[in-house]
Amino acid sequence: MKDPSYFIQMSTLQQPRVQELLERLFAEASVADAPLREKIASSTPEERTALMAQVTNEPHVFYQGLAKTMFLPVSRETGRLLYMLVRATKAKGIVEFGTSFGISTIHLTAAVKDNGGGRVIGSEYEAAKAARARQHLEAAGLSDFVEVRDGDATESLSRDLPERVDLLLLDGAKSLYPRILDLVEPKLANGALVLADNADHNPEFLARIRDPKNGYLSVPFAEDVELFMRLANA
Repeated sequence: MKDPSYFIQMSTLQQPRVQELLERLFAEASVADAPLREKIASSTPEERTALMAQVTNEPHVFYQGLAKTMFLPVSRETGRLLYMLVRATKAKGIVEFGTSFGISTIHLTAAVKDNGGGRVIGSEYEAAKAARARQHLEAAGLSDFVEVRDGDATESLSRDLPERVDLLLLDGAKSLYPRILDLVEPKLANGALVLADNADHNPEFLARIRDPKNGYLSVPFAEDVELFMRLANA
């Protein structure tokens, strides 16, 4: 009789090269993002409000300045949640706004691979970050399932999306969440999931997706994530 472990299929996330890559990237992120954490910790309430206003109202200034070399990644827990959501829903078509260096994209694409295939479309404003993300996805053995587009996401995500989008991740400039959702919404399948990081930084957007009249069922998750489901196409 075979050992029970023989029947346990290893997920892509559990493969040594993927685990080692993610550990390295999370470690790099901790170092790269330390200046922002220190800046926030040492700031007055007024300075923190001003910083968040810049992130919201002048995202290109923030992302081309202080955040140009930062990872600003999802947490380890959110990464695993993304993997689990994609696997549980058997998602095949995924769109991501805010790829950065590719940590979240690795989780999404690993799940698509383990689902038997599909297509992930990532987007990243900074060309250098997008190039690094592609390198990381190549190192993880996931390049066949993903495309990372650089430049303004309101342009790059306005064309050639999967015919059916099963999951949308919003993790870029919060002020652009409504515009990105508008671009992807016609492709969202009934029952599609949308995960928005720090959606509370855009109260108007949060009110929109929490209003059942707009076709979504929404629930806050942890302290910084809003998860919502598309109930019906408009």
